[in-house]
Amino acid sequence: MKNIVVVGAGKIGSTIAEMLSATGDYRVTLVDRSAAQLAAELPAGVATQELDIAAAGELEKVLAGKFAVLSAAPFHLTTRIAEAAAATGVHYLDLTEDVVSTRRVKELARGAKNAFIPQCGLAPGFISIVANDLASRFDTLESVRMRVGALPQYPSNALNYNLTWSTDGVINEYCEPCEAIVEGELIEVPPLEEREEFSLDGVTYEAFNTSGGLGTLAETLKGKVRTLNYRTIRYPGHAAIMKALLNDLGLRHRRDVLKDIFESALPSTLQDVVIVFVTVSGRRNGRLLQETYANKIYSHRVGNIVRSAIQITTASGICAVLDMLADGSLPAKGFVRQEDIALDAFLANRFGRAYAQHEMVSRLAS
Repeated sequence: MKNIVVVGAGKIGSTIAEMLSATGDYRVTLVDRSAAQLAAELPAGVATQELDIAAAGELEKVLAGKFAVLSAAPFHLTTRIAEAAAATGVHYLDLTEDVVSTRRVKELARGAKNAFIPQCGLAPGFISIVANDLASRFDTLESVRMRVGALPQYPSNALNYNLTWSTDGVINEYCEPCEAIVEGELIEVPPLEEREEFSLDGVTYEAFNTSGGLGTLAETLKGKVRTLNYRTIRYPGHAAIMKALLNDLGLRHRRDVLKDIFESALPSTLQDVVIVFVTVSGRRNGRLLQETYANKIYSHRVGNIVRSAIQITTASGICAVLDMLADGSLPAKGFVRQEDIALDAFLANRFGRAYAQHEMVSRLAS
């Protein structure tokens, strides 16, 4: 049995702790500075510890002798947890979409004897595993287009949105510059721009630039693809309202105010759907071809508890990667990219099957 620390007892962190504990293969300690968060009902096998990880040396004490630490904390705490993992030689995994944090994790991984595996969630995370798998089937690449959204099944407000993910994370990805490859060059593009509309299963969606979803794939495919981009999926009308709030009202400079508005006015919901939509085009045996992966994952019961789709997909992602690290399927030291993970192996994993159960793959030739 391997000893694991999960930092962050919110919706995702508590789900991770419960899923790992239920296997009987992991002894889990869930850490948070909020006693209220830790007071939520958890399985008997999950230990809890109230801790301010910003306090010098305190997190290092908890990590000593553990197999791995999984960060489900807000993005601005990511580097603190990664530095504690580096100091204690504990394997490190996170869910962050924050580009700057991941750069710091990569620095810490240089020469490390423990593994650093950032961006193990949905996007970044599973989306890169899918995109790299599709890209590997071509002799040369033309375009890789990645689209992901976590949406309410029954939108009922002007934003057509409910809180299903970290509020800090959503605001951060709406505000920070986005990476893309355009005409073969790696550049930064503005968030909330390059809006497009598409239909899937008879439902119309919009998609627009947001930060972090590419993970390390832009660096991996630089020089190999003409077009690479990531966009977040929402229902039509969402982007226009967010641009008014962030740009016209200046709330991008007052993120605490926007967070308070969101958490006061937008209810959370367990009735959500996660959409994963990846299209890759390129040449194989001289022919121009396109392959598309489309998948919808809905909220459903996990054990005795109904989990939202974003909880299921995000927690399953990082748990699957941990499993693969634990069984030796992934390198046990240095920096490990999501695109280093084989899609077939991920989907065969007991946690990765949360994606495979609803898989719908369409391969189109053009």
